[in-house]
This record gives sequence, structure tokens and C-alpha cells, in this order.
Amino acid sequence: MTVAPITALPSLPSVTTVTPPTTTTSPEAAQSFSDLVSSGLDNVQQAQSTADNLAQQAATGDLTDLHDYMIASTQAQLATDLTVTVRNKAVDAFNEIMRMQI
Repeated sequence: MTVAPITALPSLPSVTTVTPPTTTTSPEAAQSFSDLVSSGLDNVQQAQSTADNLAQQAATGDLTDLHDYMIASTQAQLATDLTVTVRNKAVDAFNEIMRMQI
């Protein structure tokens, strides 16, 4: 009985790649909050799209390594959960501010 050697896993697109804001004060060099939020949501969309494509390949039998789908699916789920949690905290903070007396 022979054992096949373990090969390196293929690299999947990273979900959490957000470019950090620069420390300069020039308006064209600094990213705004809305740009960061938009970039984060684009990363979540890309992770979900990748997981959907791999799920379709797994269903049709075109996917050779099932673990690629499982990794992408878990990444998309975690990114979505994080996004929902951040949204909930933002709504809670807004509601708390609205309850403050002036």
C-alpha cells in the first residue's frame, strides 16, 4: 500500500484584504470611511461568488478537490457573519445616540 504525498493547497482569494488607510493628511491619499465600507462589502461579495462557483463545480462533478469548496464556503460564511455583526452594532450605536437627551 502506497501513500500519496501531500501537495501544497492552491491559494484562494483572500477575504480580509483591506488596504490600511494612509497616515498622510492629503485628501487624495486618505481613504474615506465609505470607501473602506464599500471595499469590505466588495470582498464579502467576492467571497460569496467564489463559494457559489465552487459549489456549482462540486455539484456538476467538475471540482477535483472538495476541500477548496469547503474552505471558500466557510470564508464566505464568516465574512457574512462579521458583516451582519458590524451592521447590528452600528444600528445599536445609532439607536443609543438617538435616545440621548440634549
